[in-house]
Amino acid sequence: MKRLPLAALGLTLAAGLAQAHGDVAPQAVDTDALPDVGEEWLTENPYRDAGPEVWQTAIEIGDSGYNQNCARCHGLGGVSGGLAPDLRFLEAEEYGDEWYVERFQTGYTQNGITKMPAFGDLLGQKAAWAIRTYIETRPDDGALDDYTPRLKEIRDTLDEMAASGGEAGPLLDELTMISEQIETASGAPIADSPAFRAANLISGDEPDFKAAAEALTIGLSAAH
Repeated sequence: MKRLPLAALGLTLAAGLAQAHGDVAPQAVDTDALPDVGEEWLTENPYRDAGPEVWQTAIEIGDSGYNQNCARCHGLGGVSGGLAPDLRFLEAEEYGDEWYVERFQTGYTQNGITKMPAFGDLLGQKAAWAIRTYIETRPDDGALDDYTPRLKEIRDTLDEMAASGGEAGPLLDELTMISEQIETASGAPIADSPAFRAANLISGDEPDFKAAAEALTIGLSAAH
């Protein structure tokens, strides 16, 4: 697993943001479903260890917030194309959090030109940490490779079950097991992988086989 040291990330940022955000207007993020974190800016992600429900809500909100405000420069799904740093490799711990939140609050300016807006006052702290939670749970490069053939088979089975029905139990157990093996790029303990999302969609009393199959299709496509 290759995590990017902060010193290297800072150097990459200075070079990589030379043609970044410019005048793109930040888009508001609806964070009403997340618990409040107070007025004073924190230096550690409050949603990382806030329990599975809050953590998953933060990922969902962070997914939307990231793709509206960050993906243009940092890449869809957090996978940078080289224009800006690949934030997936920023360590999921307080040291990485401090660097992230300072940059989120103040932005980045080079030679008097804004390359990254100061998002702090515009989006707020809850949005900042939701986006951070989403970023740090991205799977590492190649983390899905060993499981892709089987996940495609599961996807096809879920498609069939969407039409004809069936028991979710065995597939839920297998998807959960696979999701626990997929590593993050940041060192966070759980990856928000296609397997993880599909497992959540078929858990509970009303499994959504169609949505789970779509989650696998989209996730596997994005990974390659």
